[in-house]
Amino acid sequence: MTPRRRRAGGGRRAQRNEAARLTDQLLDAGFNKKQVGEILGRNPSLVSQFFTKNKGASLVPALQAAVQAVQAGVRDAESLQAIAAGHIQPRLAKTGTMARVRGRGGIRAEKTVTEDGRRVKRWTSSMARAGRQHIASGASRLRPVVEEAAANGGKIAFTVRARKGSFKHDSGRLADSPGVRRNVVQRRDGTEERAYANNVGGPGSGMEGFDAVDFKAMVDAAGGDVAAAVQTWLVDNNRIEPDTVIVGLEIRAWTTRED
Repeated sequence: MTPRRRRAGGGRRAQRNEAARLTDQLLDAGFNKKQVGEILGRNPSLVSQFFTKNKGASLVPALQAAVQAVQAGVRDAESLQAIAAGHIQPRLAKTGTMARVRGRGGIRAEKTVTEDGRRVKRWTSSMARAGRQHIASGASRLRPVVEEAAANGGKIAFTVRARKGSFKHDSGRLADSPGVRRNVVQRRDGTEERAYANNVGGPGSGMEGFDAVDFKAMVDAAGGDVAAAVQTWLVDNNRIEPDTVIVGLEIRAWTTRED
């Protein structure tokens, strides 16, 4: 990894905030903004905003830890991610719910509650998606969503993407994925997305979530392959042709409201 060349004037470094100053040290050490974002578990566009919009104050401790590790000779990306992660505090909304942070393929949300006089975090929802390649290899990132929902007595819905002609019902029919505008998305490449058990409520919305324990049993029966379990359900319930290739799958899980 070759250290970057310094530009004349240093880009007015004296006026940069602490996050930008620390990021500069990582850039000078040969990392790029994408790699810095990966170390922090954030999008590289946010790293650019350290310089342009004065952001990144909450990530300064993580950046300091990463810089110190690099100065000590650590160069492995996974090691730096683990070091930085210990210094990143999740952002909470005013309600006590952890702000959603979109990762590479999923979202997870929690809320802070009081139990036995202690403030603890409780899972509230998760989402993960998988494309053609990940589905072909077993869609492993989808399984934790199912398992977490089952452990917390939650509900599950999913959206599947496949060739338009593979679906046995016309889009929008109540017998399949109801609501053309609401739960069916047609793509220019000849594929179509349809949502099942979507928790939207109201007339014609269909089933409001599969029971997560039952859904997990279906996944376990498929050897832990979530995509295979979904395909089996679609075929058994006369939704798609048996030889259909699923090219996209999103699993959503949530806990029911406690009134």
